[in-house]
Amino acid sequence: MEILRKILHYANPVNLFRKNEGEGINLRVMHGINKVSMTVFLLCVIYLLIRTLTR
Repeated sequence: MEILRKILHYANPVNLFRKNEGEGINLRVMHGINKVSMTVFLLCVIYLLIRTLTR
């Protein structure tokens, strides 16, 4: 359940580029790249599911 909550938090566009307080620039950049890659991955999985189901 915790994993699903984190995925939904990352997938939320409001949280995607929000600045977290108390983090260094390197850590913020790393988290930003992780959020973008997680979003792209989820979009690709959704696309593949839709493409598979419509055939």
